[in-house]
Amino acid sequence: FVMIEKLTAEQTAQIAIYRDKWIDVGMSCEPMNFEAAKSAMIKAYELANLPAPTQFYAAASPTAAIELIKKLDSSLSDKDIFDEFIYGCHEAGWLSYYEYFKDVCGIRDCSKLDGLTEYAKHAGWASVYEDVVVIQDRPEHILFDDQGRVHSETDAAIKYRDGTGVYMWHGVRVPAEWITNKSALSAKTALTWENIEQRRAACEIVGWAQVLRELDAKTIDVDDDPMIGTLVEVTIPDVGREKFLKVICGTGREFALPVPPDMTTALGANAWTYDLDGDTLRKLEVRT
Repeated sequence: FVMIEKLTAEQTAQIAIYRDKWIDVGMSCEPMNFEAAKSAMIKAYELANLPAPTQFYAAASPTAAIELIKKLDSSLSDKDIFDEFIYGCHEAGWLSYYEYFKDVCGIRDCSKLDGLTEYAKHAGWASVYEDVVVIQDRPEHILFDDQGRVHSETDAAIKYRDGTGVYMWHGVRVPAEWITNKSALSAKTALTWENIEQRRAACEIVGWAQVLRELDAKTIDVDDDPMIGTLVEVTIPDVGREKFLKVICGTGREFALPVPPDMTTALGANAWTYDLDGDTLRKLEVRT
């Protein structure tokens, strides 16, 4: 065989094409094509030198798949089933490499993955057993914040067509009720939540202004302009000392914004949120 040590210009140009193609595969929220996924899975078994399965089932979500499989085999736990999922369209990150090297660079050994590659283009996750395959639908939607983190303030960030889903706050998984019933989440619960990442998310959901009312905040600096605000320092359980800027916005509402620990004035902290220096911020006539 011939070892490839360097890509040609034409091969290099194809990388972006395969990248974009497989991002679309991984992020697809189109309903699954059950028959195409079934055919692809049969091919995957054949390429692995295994007898083709004869029983195929469709599930609307991972939750539905677990419930279905437990009916087929009551000895399996939720964890047993979940740990053996294959991730279909969400295997895009690595399947893209193999399809690229097969198609563009002519590495034929990659053809062993043709079944899984095809499956990823037609459906979501799957459970594969000796004679049974459960094919899962793709999500109905996947939502992100402006930094590309999975996030939704009003719904499951990853939601399936049967109504099940995963609730995420700026990339952190949170209990569903924190999103669906925000008013029931108290500052006390947020501050004492065991998982620190979830605790910070809870504090953001409640609102730092409300959380600070529960803490013994030490005032560091108060600006004469309430829209510049007040710089305070507090101790958050298991996190330590943190600084916040309490500020009144143009609508008259109070906000509290986390700021770096080296801030010493409210003006400096407010300017930091705009990526400006204090003098420039003071001269601005209108801020939102």
